[in-house]
This record gives sequence, C-alpha cells and structure tokens, in this order.
Amino acid sequence: MLKYLLPATLAAALAGPLAADEIDHYAAEPSETFAEAVANFNDYNARVSAILEKDDLTVADMEEIHQYTYTLEIALAKINETLTELPATLEEVHLASEDGDPAVLRDLADTYLQTAMELR
Repeated sequence: MLKYLLPATLAAALAGPLAADEIDHYAAEPSETFAEAVANFNDYNARVSAILEKDDLTVADMEEIHQYTYTLEIALAKINETLTELPATLEEVHLASEDGDPAVLRDLADTYLQTAMELR
C-alpha cells in the first residue's frame, strides 16, 4: 500500500535494487548554448532554494529537487565546458594588450566578452 503513495522513483528505491534499464529518469531541460545553460542554472537553483526554505521537507519536496538536478547537471556541464576555454581566451587578450595592435586586441576582447558577459 505504501508503494502507491510515494513517487515512482522513491517507491522503486524502497523496493530494492533495479537493473539499469528499469530505472526511470526525468527529462532535463536542454542547455545547448552557454546562455541557455546559465539561465537554466540560475532558474533551477532558485527552484531548489525555494523548496529548501520550507521548515519541513516532504518526500515530494525531495523528489522535486531530485528532478531539478537533472537539468542542473546538464547546465553545469555546459558551463564548465565553456568556462574551461575562457582562461586561454583571456590570456590572448592579455598578450594582445601588450602588443599594441588595437584591431587584434578588439577582436580578441570581443570574443572573450561574448562569453564572460553572459555570466551576469
């Protein structure tokens, strides 16, 4: 009887180990671009934070946070992938600022800022 009162994934976890192909996962929001990833990251972190403001967390609250983590994981992976490249781009800006060629500096800085400004 208890199994029918719980969300499906929690009920399955309580029932015992399952084969990998028996586990249902939530569909996550895509993060195709860096901007989309940052937006999803901020939105879903706010959702998690709102739930955690409750004094008592229910099983449904925990399941909702679990669901949100799928989107957060994808968003964070895209953010990490993009930001891994950013220090090298900034170093190019740094070196170009020393070389005294405004056109090269402007081009490199524009490339750097396209990503960096999306963190706001």
